[in-house]
Amino acid sequence: MRENRNRKNRKKITVILGLAAAALLAGYIILVNILVSAALVPSFMEKLDAFERITKESYAAQVQTSDIKINRNAALKETREWLKTAESRKISRETEEGYRLIAEEFPAEEKGSGRQKNHKWVLLLHGYTGWKEEMYPFALWYHQQGYHVLAPDLRCQGESQGDFIGMGWTDHFDNMLWIEYILSQDPEAQIILHGQSMGAAAALMMTGEEDLPENICAVISDCAYTDAYSMFGEKIKEWFGLPAFPLVDSACVALRIRGGYNLRDASALDAVKKSRVPTLFIHGDEDAMISVRMAKELYEAAVCEKELLIVEGAGHAQSQDKDPSTYYGKIKYFLGKNLAKCQ
Repeated sequence: MRENRNRKNRKKITVILGLAAAALLAGYIILVNILVSAALVPSFMEKLDAFERITKESYAAQVQTSDIKINRNAALKETREWLKTAESRKISRETEEGYRLIAEEFPAEEKGSGRQKNHKWVLLLHGYTGWKEEMYPFALWYHQQGYHVLAPDLRCQGESQGDFIGMGWTDHFDNMLWIEYILSQDPEAQIILHGQSMGAAAALMMTGEEDLPENICAVISDCAYTDAYSMFGEKIKEWFGLPAFPLVDSACVALRIRGGYNLRDASALDAVKKSRVPTLFIHGDEDAMISVRMAKELYEAAVCEKELLIVEGAGHAQSQDKDPSTYYGKIKYFLGKNLAKCQ
């Protein structure tokens, strides 16, 4: 009888332990999916108290010097004035998954009696949780240089549809829809990719594709990260105080199931090792969001024609405001040199 009782007790303990393990596993799966949504679904982010805290902390981490503020305000004022009279039109494209993507196009001004067609185009790509309007100061500068400008909202951001932010990976496929649009308008187009942060990483990922059109003449990569896997791990620790391992690997599995891609695939570093597109890497040396170390890693790994500009005293995506003369001067020189050799 005692043996039967012991057997029953062992069975109960086994059941209890099994239920506890199942509960822990279920809780872990829920946690992983919450983290994926908290990092990659803007509508979910905004519901979290942590989102406001992270936003404030990110802003506080920016460089707050008076020259950056003055230059930023001046650029925004000039952009607002330009937008009052600039010709523009909204265009859309649809992804294979059925998401509608939106972009704003600013055609180049036609000058001269001969009205010679201008073949210079730029695709402006914003950063993580951003929107196309953030790139309008760059649109103004390029427009002044005679470029046709296309500024899209990346997947799941701004006016564009989507379930998850693509961290550059799904975006680098989506961006080919805009390249196809440009080539439909101008088969002789000379296309520049200019991205900031995640947008820069997406541009670099595009250069790793074997079938990239030769019309893409150069990339301006402003404060790109090396790969989404590393970034996700850093931000989980920084924002939520949680360990990168095993959460990031678990998030990769969850994202593969829910979003159709793997964070490990989103590697700008792997792409530049195959790139033949001339690339200018730009980064602020006081970037607290994406370490300047990543820009140096990308530059060293790139096998294309390349240059590196480190802007002293600039935080994340602040190089153009810290030293606009050097920033735009370097871009103008780099593009002038490489457009002459393109096609």
